[in-house]
Amino acid sequence: MRKWILEIGIGFVPVLVLFLAFIGVNVFPLVAILILAGVMYAAIKMRGGITALVPQKNKRKIATSNKLTFDQIGGQESAKQELREALDFMVRHEEIKKFGIRPIKGILLTGPPGTGKTLLAKAAAQYTNSAFVASSGSEFVEMYIGVGASRIRELFREAKTRAAKENKESAVIFIDEIDVIGGKREGGQQREYDQTLNQLLTEMDGIYTSDSPRILLVAATNRKEMLDSALLRPGRFDRHIQVDLPDKKGRRHILELHAVNKPLSKDVSLDKVADESYGFSGAQLESVMNEAAIYAMRDELDEIKQGHLSLAIDKVMLGEKTDRESTEEEKRRVAIHELGHAIAAEAVSPGSVNQVALSPRGRALGYVRHNPQDEKYLYTKAYLEGQIIVALAGAAAEEIYYGGRSTGSSNDFEQALNIVHTMMTSGLTSLGIVNMDMVTTEVLMKENSTILENLATRSKQILLEYSEIFDHSLEILLREERLSGEQFRCQFGDRSNLPA
Repeated sequence: MRKWILEIGIGFVPVLVLFLAFIGVNVFPLVAILILAGVMYAAIKMRGGITALVPQKNKRKIATSNKLTFDQIGGQESAKQELREALDFMVRHEEIKKFGIRPIKGILLTGPPGTGKTLLAKAAAQYTNSAFVASSGSEFVEMYIGVGASRIRELFREAKTRAAKENKESAVIFIDEIDVIGGKREGGQQREYDQTLNQLLTEMDGIYTSDSPRILLVAATNRKEMLDSALLRPGRFDRHIQVDLPDKKGRRHILELHAVNKPLSKDVSLDKVADESYGFSGAQLESVMNEAAIYAMRDELDEIKQGHLSLAIDKVMLGEKTDRESTEEEKRRVAIHELGHAIAAEAVSPGSVNQVALSPRGRALGYVRHNPQDEKYLYTKAYLEGQIIVALAGAAAEEIYYGGRSTGSSNDFEQALNIVHTMMTSGLTSLGIVNMDMVTTEVLMKENSTILENLATRSKQILLEYSEIFDHSLEILLREERLSGEQFRCQFGDRSNLPA
């Protein structure tokens, strides 16, 4: 119906203009007005509608804390303890007045994605018995000048209103991805982002706010280095809390929390899952438990088995299995490439290989899965060189058997280059301790090439040393498409060539 009315109107306007012109009426002002109105309508439609010109007062969904407590968040004991200490200033506000302590205005949570920063903010609201309002930095980005700043004011107004409705003395405002609006201000050019940031700084300074209800701003970012210094200074974000990836104990705790509502078999070992999921974030661990349940449902079983959890780890790490068909020659090249990694890994760190597989997952045509190692926070030069040797071993195996490399080594080279960069910045190369900005590109490239060439040579030597084991393992892998760690190490034991 609306479409018909629009079509009738479009047809009627030209007829009306022609009729008025025919009877002698001056239609030029009317035509000018119609053209101007059409241009404005088209501009508004292209830029998001007329509603973008005014503040969106009631469209933001106000999140609730869902009574989430710190005990329901796993793997972040140090971050939780530091956050509790900061929140105690808000809970014990009568005591801090006696000592003349200034209340904390902001807490900045930094760390990789999926580590639980949003959950910590929700738990903070519950811990302080506060109203909770959540938003994202992207909600304040708008091409119209002043809209972002008005939305900041509206956010703080919503927090106060919600605290009053819930009869609470304080409110917690959570802004995710604050780097979107809190980036460094550079140059003399005024941007819409700058006005939004200026308004946020003004609100945090307490201008146009009252003492009741008390407002605490909690923000999260994984790019702290991009934030403006005015935002990071004391008096704005008084506490900077690092939310890191969980260690083994933390991973075990997270897995236990997500296993509460899942039927696990009695033979399931969450300690083993925690070992194998080294480097996983809390979000990835939740996905592991969820995918394991999906695998159990596919198999029409009543319980989740250990094998389902292992498959789930592979899926989260590498992606879902694909039905990609490879030629026999391509399959053989992939097997040689992956065995190169496996032989080098076993030589550098005995007992490190868990399995070698040719089943395609994600973009990978094959993969080597490693046994969990002791968690390390400091790396020696020898350890990093060993990692480079393993990364280059796939390409080295292709060179030995085919006389050249393939595009399958691109990710391995990227990993090796990143490790070399870490060695350079840590003073573990022949350049010594250097300022990377003061060293020419030619010097860095020469050092980089020297390191990689030497370690590529060592990688080839290892593969040639164990060539008999390589050939025998290759036969098994091509036949069965999977080689377990025990089978693989038996090849070394049978020939009394166990790597030293």
